[in-house]
Amino acid sequence: MRGASTSAAKGQLVIIDMQRAFREVGDWHIPRYDEAAQTIARLAGAGFQPITTRFVPDTTEPGSWLSYYDRWSSMRREPEDHLWDLALPGVDAPSSIDLPTFTKWGDAMADRIPVGGELILTGVATDCCVLATALGAADAGRFVTVVQDACAGQNDDAHDQALNLMQLLSPMINVVKSETLLQP
Repeated sequence: MRGASTSAAKGQLVIIDMQRAFREVGDWHIPRYDEAAQTIARLAGAGFQPITTRFVPDTTEPGSWLSYYDRWSSMRREPEDHLWDLALPGVDAPSSIDLPTFTKWGDAMADRIPVGGELILTGVATDCCVLATALGAADAGRFVTVVQDACAGQNDDAHDQALNLMQLLSPMINVVKSETLLQP
C-alpha cells in the first residue's frame, strides 16, 4: 500500500492459490486456510475485483521439479484433477492465471497491472507462493501490499517470518491488516 488512502480503485486484488489442495487435509494443508478465505471474501465483497491464480503442476517435472515431486509424490496429479480447483466460498472468480511455479508473477499478470501499479496480495502459502509472487512483482516495478490476515502459511511461525521478510522491502512491499483496506 503506497499510503493510508489506498482503496479498491488504487490496487488490484490478487488471490494466490486458494485451492482444494491447500484447504483439504493432506500433504499441503494450510491450517489457517479458512480464516484467510473469510478475509478474502470480505475484501472481494468490498469492491476489490479479484485476479485469482492456481498452482497447476507441469507433468513433465522439468529440472528440480522432479526432486520436488519425489518428496511430495501424493501431489503428482494431472492438471485436471479436482484437487487444483479453486475453493473460495463467497468469491466470484471468473478466470484464473494458472502456472506450474511458486511465483504467479509473469506476463499474464504483468499485462493486467502496469509498471507502478499495485497488487494487493492475499492467499496461500505466505511462506511460498505469496512470497515468490511479491518478490517477482516488486522486481518488475509494481507496488505490493500483502494483507497479513488474508494470507496463511504452513504454520504461524512460517507465516510471520515471511511477512517480516517482505516488510523489509518497504516501500516496494508493505504488509497491512485487512481493516486498513476496508476503512471508508
